[in-house]
Amino acid sequence: MSDEFMLRGNAACPGCPIPKELQFMLEVTGKNSVVVVPASCSTIVMGDDIHGMPSAVPVVHSPFAAPASIASGIKAGLKMQGKDANVIVWAGDGSTADIGFATVSGAAERNEDIIYVCYDNEAYMNTGIQRSSLTPHGAWSTTTPEGKREYKKPLPFIMMDHNVPYVATLSVAYPMDFQAKFKKAASIKGFKYMHMISPCPPGWRFDPSLTIELAKLAVETGVWPLMEYESGKLKLTGPSVLLLNKEKRKPIEEYLKPQGRFNGMSDEMLNELKHSIDITWNEIAARIKRSP
Repeated sequence: MSDEFMLRGNAACPGCPIPKELQFMLEVTGKNSVVVVPASCSTIVMGDDIHGMPSAVPVVHSPFAAPASIASGIKAGLKMQGKDANVIVWAGDGSTADIGFATVSGAAERNEDIIYVCYDNEAYMNTGIQRSSLTPHGAWSTTTPEGKREYKKPLPFIMMDHNVPYVATLSVAYPMDFQAKFKKAASIKGFKYMHMISPCPPGWRFDPSLTIELAKLAVETGVWPLMEYESGKLKLTGPSVLLLNKEKRKPIEEYLKPQGRFNGMSDEMLNELKHSIDITWNEIAARIKRSP
């Protein structure tokens, strides 16, 4: 049996995938890891030194905009002492794509030797379910009560365009794919970007028992392609290998129906969401075609 890296008694909501995602990751990166966590749901889940942290590895709490910079400094400090560790940023979509994007982009451009993880629950869940740039088109949030009008920011592609050594997308519903990607990331020097879909029961308005099912449906419907980019080459992984053929994907309605955040979606918004997914898959096909 593997070590338990996320101990019982953390403050995650019922059905929250964050503790399991952290456990899967730390089983691979091991106890020689340091995790930097900006203001987010994970700040609550990971706790503090006063009340006792449920993590078996050191955790550094960071301001919203600064985790990539802090992780870069930790890695440099360890190197100066002749020490090595897996220095990992564990950040939500708000910190990654919005408030902290400048430091993420800077660390990627400098090719800092850190692993940056975005657990994407597609809104600012810890502060009241406000929309982020990674909230999908048509989704309800407290700041988009009639459904978000803009498309989701294509962040994995943006990170690929930084020419970093490794980029991967993940889903907690596919643990073997998940852990294989973290094993590869830990073996590569330079900046590694990991982006996972992270279903949020209160924010997405679904029954907490359906978390893994929705993480799986996100992949099976083509909403969340599993892929990895290494040394300039992009490829699909897991079930997504078969889903370039649109006919093999499950209807997107199977993914949307259990989520209350899409209950008010108009037919026009639904068609726009489907169009945005087609754009993503067309981009994947184009990048695979021109991969070396």
